[in-house]
Amino acid sequence: MQVFVTGATGLIGSAVVAELLQHGHTPLGLARSGASAAKLEAAGAEAVRAALTDLDVLRAAAGKADGVIHLAFSNDFSSPEALARSIEEESAAQAAIGEALVGTGNPYVVCSGTPIVPGRLATEADALPFEGPVAGRNRSVTATLAFAERGVRTSAVRLPRTVHTEGHGGFAGLLTQIARQTGVSGYIGDGSQRWPAVHAKDAAVLFRLALEKAPAGTAWHAVDDEGDPVRAIAEVIGRRLGVPVKEVPADSYGPIGAIFAADQPASSAHTREVLNWRPVHPKLLDDLELLKP
Repeated sequence: MQVFVTGATGLIGSAVVAELLQHGHTPLGLARSGASAAKLEAAGAEAVRAALTDLDVLRAAAGKADGVIHLAFSNDFSSPEALARSIEEESAAQAAIGEALVGTGNPYVVCSGTPIVPGRLATEADALPFEGPVAGRNRSVTATLAFAERGVRTSAVRLPRTVHTEGHGGFAGLLTQIARQTGVSGYIGDGSQRWPAVHAKDAAVLFRLALEKAPAGTAWHAVDDEGDPVRAIAEVIGRRLGVPVKEVPADSYGPIGAIFAADQPASSAHTREVLNWRPVHPKLLDDLELLKP
């Protein structure tokens, strides 16, 4: 099928495009620049030149495709205001795409984070929280899943805090970036809080499976590592970069400091059983060993 992919040149999107091509699909990727378009075309995909805010272009591309995978997000965590703008932009885009697909029965796969459930592993049955710094994203994903009642085969792939490849990506990637900038590999509190993780190539397989066969209105967990202690993550980063490993205050991480501080393990048992998803790529701590000073 022809699949319209937003965020098609990002860390996850690039893996999704490759996965789709390997399984006989035709990706049509959103490209904000000539460089992004060239990257898509070099990979064997088609490109649509537009930004995520070009809602008419999104509607047209979604309407012509056989399915949609939405991954684009600006990832601006520099301030609460910047994060709110990113969420507002994404919400408008998701709604526009959903409206274009009403009545088609076509698949529409979006993404969110895994929920935080105190005291236990989060599962696919747990609802996304409507409070906290990324509550707007959760409301948007929940609204998108509701398009199932209007003839769209919606599904959501919930991504863990770190989607990685070669030591880069997600929260662990942010820790690495900050460690390079500050000369300290930091963690909050005693570092015992756990973050789930998955390799980008394994996540890409789940996006394809959801596109191909997920029932309407369902949510799935792209979780390989159920929960790596943050101090263990910071220690690998510190050793690989040759910098000290220390406790740092939560406000070191700006508007998402509270999320960084939370214990948030998650399970993917239901996803593995129903969609036959089997992660095969390196786990986070092994992947971080590829970092270079």
